[in-house]
Amino acid sequence: MVSSISMFDGQGWVQVGQLVLAFALSSLIGLERQLRGKNAGLRTQAIVGTASALFLLVSKYGFMNVLGDHVTLDPSRVAAQIVSGLGFLGAGLILTRRGRVSGLTTAASVWETAAIGMAAAAGLWLLALVVTVLHFIVVYGFTAVVRRLPGSREFQRQIEVVYEDGHGLLREVMPRLTSGGWSVTRVESQEASRGMAALTVEVSGPSDDSSLVQALSEIDGVHSVQVLTDDDRE
Repeated sequence: MVSSISMFDGQGWVQVGQLVLAFALSSLIGLERQLRGKNAGLRTQAIVGTASALFLLVSKYGFMNVLGDHVTLDPSRVAAQIVSGLGFLGAGLILTRRGRVSGLTTAASVWETAAIGMAAAAGLWLLALVVTVLHFIVVYGFTAVVRRLPGSREFQRQIEVVYEDGHGLLREVMPRLTSGGWSVTRVESQEASRGMAALTVEVSGPSDDSSLVQALSEIDGVHSVQVLTDDDRE
């Protein structure tokens, strides 16, 4: 059994280690996405990174038995198709709502995970490790920098407020929405049920929305306050 496993036919312990490395690094990125509540989370990123590594190994070793004097292959062709194929998956993660685009960071992370898996399978383990570290610098370090940029609209929320209709509560709700540095960018109102109305508001402002939710919940006649989206953490 051991004698049949050889690194020269692409099924040795070296290749197994490369797959495991791709799986581990991809899972780290997936865990970060999962903790931020994104669709392409732990499972998706781990599968993308590991599958990309396997594709690259197949590209390197999977056609060695057909090589000969009259047969030549370009091992980079399969790797190039990985990049093209990930474009469809990334495009499915990008959403456009009323001129606003969300999911770009998550889509980019899928491409990044594929690149990390490919690097691990190519034996470029140091580059795979460095890019993984850089990913966390971008999503945590750059987020902190963006928070301090003047005029930044990085932190946006869509909040639904369900309240008793016909009691003039909007006169209290709107000032609370603009308190604490928040600005209202869009408002939609609709009837939720008999005697109740639902106000969907898009606001931008500070990163912590707990004080805003608490201020709205304290208004007499407000039945529920729910944060529908958290677009600062794509």
